[in-house]
Amino acid sequence: MLPRRVRHRFRFARLFYRSTWVLWSLPARAFFSGGPLESVLGFYGPLSLLLLIFIWAVAIMFGFALIHFSLGSALAGSGESGFLSDLYMSGTTFFTLGLGDVRPVTAAARIVTVVEAGTGFGFLALVIAYLPALNQSFSRREAGISMLDARAGSPPTAMRVFQKHAHENCKEELRELLSQWERWSAELLESHLSYPVLAYYRSQHDNQSWLAALTVILDTSAVIIAGIAGEWTRQAELTFAMARHAVVDLAVVFNRPPKNPGRDRLGDGGFMKLRSVIEAAGLELADPRESERRLEFLRGLYEPYIEALRRHFYIEAPPWIPEAWQAADWEKSPWEQTSSAAVSVTEDEWRDHHFRKGEKRDK
Repeated sequence: MLPRRVRHRFRFARLFYRSTWVLWSLPARAFFSGGPLESVLGFYGPLSLLLLIFIWAVAIMFGFALIHFSLGSALAGSGESGFLSDLYMSGTTFFTLGLGDVRPVTAAARIVTVVEAGTGFGFLALVIAYLPALNQSFSRREAGISMLDARAGSPPTAMRVFQKHAHENCKEELRELLSQWERWSAELLESHLSYPVLAYYRSQHDNQSWLAALTVILDTSAVIIAGIAGEWTRQAELTFAMARHAVVDLAVVFNRPPKNPGRDRLGDGGFMKLRSVIEAAGLELADPRESERRLEFLRGLYEPYIEALRRHFYIEAPPWIPEAWQAADWEKSPWEQTSSAAVSVTEDEWRDHHFRKGEKRDK
């Protein structure tokens, strides 16, 4: 109901998600792995929301039944009195059934009945209004993630971003892309603060997630800030600030203190590979040593929070540099032989094969 985060110490929804997520994820990780594990974890988001709504409805009915019981079970027509009759009266009133076989006989009991009927209508209205807003926020999030497919690969990586923008107007396109990512990060922060359950909703496609997208946004912005000079780096600073704000606040919401990453995502020699890709894209690092030092500092500002969220949601953080080329999701289909698990051809060979095949078909 509230458009801002509730800050008091006890929140039933927070307790609910912390406990049920552990009860759901631990058995899932014990019995499944890979794709099946992603599917099982993906069920948690919508099922937990339905369960939470059900628990709230039962709790409200139980609470009004206790009020009737405290008033002496002033009901007529049931044939017997007691708490079960009060609970039945509360249930029929909350769902506005109007059966009439049990009715209040005192003024206080009638007032409680009217209040509960109004509460039932309000509860239904809130659910009807809440679910479409939740779905719209999820759709906007996934639209931004899907756009990364052609711009950063699947899974998305910072190196792919620079590779796919290796042309004459790369700076202008990267500036526009960073501007879109800044807005996407702001929308992600706002929607996931208002509806924390969205963080448990997995993405629609394999090799994609909101955490991976946020990580690539930070990686790309950090590289540009660290060593690529020019006026367009101002947009990278703004995008980095917004994306880091999002990752830190989400870590606070889910009570995930920063964790030291167990492995270096960039790896040994990774910066040199990244540098060669950047230079191939027509960009230059001002001072490679200073750029590497600044990049390491910037990574320390967000990677511990990414690691904390990764461990909580069991979402893989993308590497800086992919181990081998693999086709993006838009380049594959179930009817083609290309496999994302093991591809032995290069990216240029794959494109040459598919585009030449299309030319032959046209002829």
